[in-house]
Amino acid sequence: MKKITVNSKKEKQVINITSDIEKVLPSDSGVCTIFLSHTTASITTADLDPGTDLDMLDAFNELVPELKFRHPHDPSHVEDHILSSLIGTSLIVPYQNSSLILGTWQNVVLIEFNGPRKRTLVLNILK
Repeated sequence: MKKITVNSKKEKQVINITSDIEKVLPSDSGVCTIFLSHTTASITTADLDPGTDLDMLDAFNELVPELKFRHPHDPSHVEDHILSSLIGTSLIVPYQNSSLILGTWQNVVLIEFNGPRKRTLVLNILK
């Protein structure tokens, strides 16, 4: 098992973490499970053409309606918890020769909803 730390720099941000993951992959082939151990961020795959990150953040913002949230800790970021749950905090991606096997335009991205923060990803590499 390996851990990667990613530091977000903005309150809301899409961060390409593909190369961070590939740096710790062995040179053989297998499957990499990626788990983000946080409740106000997510991981997924995305096309990152210029502006796509901002389009994604705008779309995510529209997904959760304005409600009277009952979250006792801090109701102002309950939207972030909901988006994290909807998008997810884990991925399983095959790899070969220290490279993730992704589609032509796919990147693995961390989506920050409540930054800036230090985020930890736990990788389990299965051969």
